[in-house]
Amino acid sequence: MAQTIIKGYKALLAEAGASIRTLSAAEARVLYGQDDVVFVDLRDPRELEREGRMPGAFHCPRGMLEFWIDPESPYAKPVFQEEKTFVFFCAGGWRSALAARTAQDMGLKPVAHIEGGFDAWKKAGGDVVASEKTVAEG
Repeated sequence: MAQTIIKGYKALLAEAGASIRTLSAAEARVLYGQDDVVFVDLRDPRELEREGRMPGAFHCPRGMLEFWIDPESPYAKPVFQEEKTFVFFCAGGWRSALAARTAQDMGLKPVAHIEGGFDAWKKAGGDVVASEKTVAEG
């Protein structure tokens, strides 16, 4: 018997979008490099190897986000305890919308996400570097 989904991903994304700040890639580029802003790359390590990275972004695989934000977690990362603005991004913007909503619900403020993710960032001319592994293999 098939599982009945009570709330699908479209509803979750709509709820997240209504409660978080969404930045265009152009708006994100204005914030890029500011000392009080941390860009958080949620993509899988394989995506970073394949597509490259945003220089200076903090890499946090999506599956670790809640554990790295919570200061009571044994996996807590100091970067998330700083008084900064956190701008989340993934490949296309879905994971980052949900992650920004989760981070905000956990008390991290201010937060935002990049609409269209890393793909939009690249198309807007944002800085991109190849991953170390790609460079080493190249």
